[in-house]
Amino acid sequence: MSLAVSLNGVRPDVPGLLRRHWPLLPLAATVLFLLAPLPAGDATASGKVGPADAASLLLVFVCAVQALRGRVRALTPLGVLVLGTPAVGLAVATVTAGDPYAALPGFVRYLQVFVLVPAAVVLLVRDAGEFRIAAGCFVVLALVQGAVGVVQYATHTGASYQGEDIRAVGTFGPGDVMGMATVVAYGLVVATAGALAPGLPRRVRRIAGCCALALVLPLVLSFSRGAWIATFGAAVLVMVLAGIRRALQVLVALGAAGVVLVGGLGVGSEMVAERLTSITQVSSAPDQSVTDRYTMWAAAESMWRERPAVGVGLKGFPANRDGHSSLGLSSGSDTGGAGQAYLRQPLLSPHNMYLLILSEQGLTGLVALAGGWAALLVAGLRRTASGSRARDCGLIAVGLFVWQLTDFLYADIGGPSTVLTGVIIGLAAWWALPSPGDAGPPRGAPSAAGPVSGEVPRGRAPGVAARR
Repeated sequence: MSLAVSLNGVRPDVPGLLRRHWPLLPLAATVLFLLAPLPAGDATASGKVGPADAASLLLVFVCAVQALRGRVRALTPLGVLVLGTPAVGLAVATVTAGDPYAALPGFVRYLQVFVLVPAAVVLLVRDAGEFRIAAGCFVVLALVQGAVGVVQYATHTGASYQGEDIRAVGTFGPGDVMGMATVVAYGLVVATAGALAPGLPRRVRRIAGCCALALVLPLVLSFSRGAWIATFGAAVLVMVLAGIRRALQVLVALGAAGVVLVGGLGVGSEMVAERLTSITQVSSAPDQSVTDRYTMWAAAESMWRERPAVGVGLKGFPANRDGHSSLGLSSGSDTGGAGQAYLRQPLLSPHNMYLLILSEQGLTGLVALAGGWAALLVAGLRRTASGSRARDCGLIAVGLFVWQLTDFLYADIGGPSTVLTGVIIGLAAWWALPSPGDAGPPRGAPSAAGPVSGEVPRGRAPGVAARR
């Protein structure tokens, strides 16, 4: 899971690794560039193009160059269909929008996140070793952002929460309070999968387990109910897929960590308890944020009923929101703290990815996007349950993908961490849709020595890759 650790216990040749894996550098940069802090005092920066987005464009460019040179994995017809169909739905939603010119930025963003970046990941990641490198970047990002978040809580320099500047937001700032929670949750899921994965060396599993336990604290201090729910669901699924005995061991360890952190040390115990209680009160006594979310969900459904086939067009939700909302919708959400002044941010999306797609792209877009996600999930689960080699990659891919699909129930794309959604879809597709050449090494090529070794040089013909 790391460039610094060799599964065979031999210190790797770093220059040699860089020469063999250089096309992965833009992928690593796409993840790790999210460590760059947003400009202080600019809470709206989360909606702008950042370093990670620029790195993702470089990733797509490198993939295109490698494809022209015949040095990428081959895709099956099913892979082409799943990865390419969303582009059709996006084009239809753009052309049929009331203002196609205003919809173009949405088309570019959706194309980046749901088509180009996933396809680049699928084509450039050759084998399980490179998959683990990409997954390890998520853990590094989560550990650094989580550490910043814990310091923010301890020093009261975080985002404003219930009158105190204690909410852990990492370098994302109060304009993107879900940013740190999202990347920490990603890292926790990857680390949990690594700790449970059969076949990995014990030392690697122990390191991964320690990382998972360390990431529990910043996730708690993010006070993000959605991230808690999605992480719990993804982690439980990973544990079940890894085996009941391993699952029980991890649950005991996580339970003990939670008791020590919240119960014993009193880390945000009252606020955490209140936040947990509010999850069960979303119907009986919802707070204003929940009321706003319900109101925007209803508005999204109303937009879809108005244009069920193609929706109101990409980027059309904000313009049509007021005409479909009740008076219960507030004017925005308050943000502040973490070095930024107080600002009221407008509510520009329904905070539900499926409803956002339905309202802006109609049934055409929902089938194209969500239908492909469902296919990837089923194929990924089947391959993981079948006992395929490199099961750790399967646990990671399925865990991250389930987290994302669960989070989409009460969140949508937006902010710098959005680009990671494309990377996760790509990793899930890499696992769920094996290349025709993944069945084994070509005739005359060296046989694979294991899940990481036995890599095929990038100069081979398309579709030739090491056995996963």
